[in-house]
Amino acid sequence: MQFEKLSAPSLKEMFIHQIRESILSGQLSVGTRLLPEREIAQQMQVSRAVVNSGLVELERQGFLEIRPRQGTFVADYGRNGNISTLNAIMEYHSETLGRSEIRSILEVRRALEHLATDAAIETATDEDMDRLQRLVSNVGAAGAVNEAIEATFAFHHELAVVGSNSILPLIYISFKPVVTQLWLQFCRRYGMDSLYDSTLCLAECIIARDREAARRCTDEHLNNAIRGCRQIY
Repeated sequence: MQFEKLSAPSLKEMFIHQIRESILSGQLSVGTRLLPEREIAQQMQVSRAVVNSGLVELERQGFLEIRPRQGTFVADYGRNGNISTLNAIMEYHSETLGRSEIRSILEVRRALEHLATDAAIETATDEDMDRLQRLVSNVGAAGAVNEAIEATFAFHHELAVVGSNSILPLIYISFKPVVTQLWLQFCRRYGMDSLYDSTLCLAECIIARDREAARRCTDEHLNNAIRGCRQIY
């Protein structure tokens, strides 16, 4: 067995984590003006370069707004955030996301999956279909939950690729931390076989180039996850 190299988080990563946690926990509310960089650096005993680069990254993630000559403020991330904001919220809340948030995520996934399956059925070659079949087999052959989740994501990402929409695969990559966390919750409740069954159902419909059956398969599994017999919240 080969072990992976261990590495400690950098000061910048620790700074970002602490500020982000203060925002998500409500200690720093929307609209709060942060102290000047020099004072933050002194209090946290880090360099101004660490503070500056951390604040810039938190602005990129949607948690802060840096206003020239005015200061740095906690942003209304719920209204103006981005996919990085969502990923950070997922990481922070882990399995404590509320019903409303999970339902919203699954409804977005429904729309993306319909778009991906429609495009794949219309444009994928027979070689593409063979590749999708092999990826589904990898889900069934997985020996651990994390392997099954990675294999499932590989299938869905390839599904987006073979549909020849150049933007859709990028959206799937952006949503990876979100959907894999929900799949993890699903597997913990219902087992890896359930994740494989749902993936296989969709794959068989796509390979048969049956657009309506693929949509029904997606809707059935997501409806069960949202309000049916296999809810994940």
